[in-house]
Amino acid sequence: MRAGAGSGDNAVGAADPGSELLVVYRRAANEGDTKEGIKAWVKQSREVSFRIEDAIDEYIIHVVYRNNHHGCIASLQKIAFLITSLMPRHRIASKIQDIKLSIRSIKERSERYDFQTSFEEGSSRSTNARGHYPRQASLYIEEDEIVGFEFLRDQLVGWLVEGAANTTVISVAGMGGLGKTTLAKKVFYAQKTHFDCCSCIPVSQSYTLRGLLVDMIQQFSRENKEPLPQNIHKMEETSLISEVRQYLDQKRYLVFFDDVWKVDFCDDIELAMPNNNNGSRIMITIRNMQAAEYFKKSFPVHVHNLQLLPPNKAWELFCKKAFRFELDGRCPAELESMSSELVKKCKGLPLAIVAIGGLLSSKTKTMFEWQKVMQNLSMELERNAHLTSLTKILSLSYNDLPYYLKPCLLYFAIYPEDYCISRVRLIRQWIAEGFVKLEESRALEQVADEYLSELVQRSLVLVSKVGREGQIKSCQIHDLLRELIIRKMKDSSFCHLVHDDEVVLDERTRRLSIATCSRDVLRSSKHSRIRAIYAFEEGKSSESLVGRFYAKGRFYAKSKFLKLLDFEVLPKSIGKLQNLETLDLRQTLVQELPIEIKKLTKLRHLCVYNRNYEASYTILVFTSGVVVQKGIGCLKSLQNLYFVEVDHGEPDLIQELGKLKQLRRLGLRRVRREYSHALCASIEGMRHLESLNITAIAEDETIDFNFISSPPQLRRLNLKARLGKLPEWIPQLQYLVKLRLALSMLKEDPLKSLANLPNLVWLAILENAYYGETLHFKEGGFLKLKELFLAHLNSVNTIIIDKGALLVLEEFKFNNIPHLKQISSGIKHLESLKLMDFANMQDEFIQSIDPEKGQDYYIIKHVPLVYIRRKVGPRFHDYDIRPIHGQVLLY
Repeated sequence: MRAGAGSGDNAVGAADPGSELLVVYRRAANEGDTKEGIKAWVKQSREVSFRIEDAIDEYIIHVVYRNNHHGCIASLQKIAFLITSLMPRHRIASKIQDIKLSIRSIKERSERYDFQTSFEEGSSRSTNARGHYPRQASLYIEEDEIVGFEFLRDQLVGWLVEGAANTTVISVAGMGGLGKTTLAKKVFYAQKTHFDCCSCIPVSQSYTLRGLLVDMIQQFSRENKEPLPQNIHKMEETSLISEVRQYLDQKRYLVFFDDVWKVDFCDDIELAMPNNNNGSRIMITIRNMQAAEYFKKSFPVHVHNLQLLPPNKAWELFCKKAFRFELDGRCPAELESMSSELVKKCKGLPLAIVAIGGLLSSKTKTMFEWQKVMQNLSMELERNAHLTSLTKILSLSYNDLPYYLKPCLLYFAIYPEDYCISRVRLIRQWIAEGFVKLEESRALEQVADEYLSELVQRSLVLVSKVGREGQIKSCQIHDLLRELIIRKMKDSSFCHLVHDDEVVLDERTRRLSIATCSRDVLRSSKHSRIRAIYAFEEGKSSESLVGRFYAKGRFYAKSKFLKLLDFEVLPKSIGKLQNLETLDLRQTLVQELPIEIKKLTKLRHLCVYNRNYEASYTILVFTSGVVVQKGIGCLKSLQNLYFVEVDHGEPDLIQELGKLKQLRRLGLRRVRREYSHALCASIEGMRHLESLNITAIAEDETIDFNFISSPPQLRRLNLKARLGKLPEWIPQLQYLVKLRLALSMLKEDPLKSLANLPNLVWLAILENAYYGETLHFKEGGFLKLKELFLAHLNSVNTIIIDKGALLVLEEFKFNNIPHLKQISSGIKHLESLKLMDFANMQDEFIQSIDPEKGQDYYIIKHVPLVYIRRKVGPRFHDYDIRPIHGQVLLY
């Protein structure tokens, strides 16, 4: 186990998938398994895992780190070290002996309870403690209870009865509770008459192939009133596959596999499903999109990812359930406000709306009863019979996660409700916590990205925003899923959520999430084992928050295990946090890093800058970075470093940055002309660099980038400096996705050189980056460009767009191009355009595209959204926005 890497994994039962510990955690997670002996065993095992982690970390801190001496004087230091380390060694040894005794007790308990390592076979479906299929209610929903699925229902019908003759898979995917089974079942039964034979098979997590095949044969025989094959219950799998395949061979069949979990489920059933070119169909409902993708190796596949209900449909469904048999199905006026809040809480999840509506249907229709439900919803989810089915169905998805993804999902509950979480921030935190497994020849960040993608594929994480490169930018989870994992988080001592007037901390606490905190929580005597602190207080000064964590310029000794920290001011004693991997100081007031930062040799991400949205905007001062001292080159593990104010360190600092060979993102500000050679030399050694952002110290400062050979992995390049001539290596960047040029003063049209960049998706030419009169987008150029931004180009008076250029462009933005009086007629050929934005353009230009009397309006008429913006103040966002057509866009 690596130092500090076990708190998350062990907190939720991390182990090899076949281990005894993992099996017991799975049994404990089963809602039907309530044996106190098992729960006590799980708790004891978890506490021992915490103690093991603490012992390892303590050994590393007191023995490994301190025993780092070299030279003659170091021999005397080693002698002193051996003496001073006797007590810590003795203390750690005693703890290890106690841990061994505890492990022996745990082993005896496991033998006493004889924990099973497998589920009993023989059925195709899982059951709960009461012996019934926990999702079977979905199979018996009435037609009038289906709300918001009308279009999709028609689409599914079309896929079923029309289309290709090949046997085709139709998949309905989405998170638990969306109504996948309800919808698919209704379509299945409504369209049965189009097929020769049909079967509807619940699959669930613990199916057996033999059970599926037997169920299928029994349904075929029952539907068509045919006798069962002899000895069907004694047949082996191979014989059953042959029996089913032979039966279906010449028929148009429809088989509905409900609730498929296993990614490679296709491998189990494909041999029994012949492709007889009779228009046969296989329907599946899934939570994991990977299962649908896997079917593509054997069948054509249609996939519909079911979405949450829009507000109007959510309200309609709620009223149908809550007032089904009274008040004519309408919500009384005095309950509308509270009912609306409850519906919002469901966030469009049909099962949640049905469950809460069903609960309220049994209550008297008074404000008092409604208020009680609102105030105690979290408690009701756990104990009320109307809502337990909801929590069980959501729990299925959590329980099905592999061990390494469970702590990653629990992490989402650390953030406040409705918090939109940055992907970059999230995966850095996972890595710093030790949740991400090191894989050969792959960066931890790549592995973490795959973890997040898998959670999205499993319909547990909702994508909030997608970046220009198609990657997840931000994400969140459904509020009700958050309620569920908060309970699991508390049970496992994963994190303590701190609120007002709360200071009680468990000694097992590993993380603190501070939403609001009025007392001295961080100085509590019981937080010695904390690995991470997250603060989400708004409107609190940084000094106030940090003041609760350290005194007299020194961090408490009890914080020695801390690995993740997010504060706005830094004391020199930060050098004591030698496990720290992520230091995120973005949008803070930090202006200088202490020299002690060089002691943080495990640091991977150092992100610090402030963007002043309130001051008058200028491109050179909008973002401010941080001053760093000599010694930054010691941080060999750094992958992200931005933004550094380099004019304080001169060429020596830039040469030292060249030692950071693992950098993937680098941002430098206030670069001077005389640094050019040293800068190019340092960048050439960064063979993993993916993002480079460089800003000159002044508008007339020329930086010579011609010494650089093409950085092989560069994906994002942002140059704000006078160039004179476009460096030859830029058009050679095969992986470049995003390019911003500003202040460049290029005399030749840069589009000629940039047009053939094979992966360029986003391009901005700003602030006199080009000093010519004509920009010409030629036919066949920029074939992948989706967003184009032209701004503050004081010499440009003509933009030419050939037919066949910019074929996939979606957004085109102009800002303050004073000599451009007429829009390019070539825009009428840009059929993919979705948005055009004109800011601070001349009156003559704006009048030419006016819908009422503009002679050039026809050029942009096909674009769905067109906006006119006018600067009304000095700040970054001070604009008045007027739509030509489309809705008002919020910037």
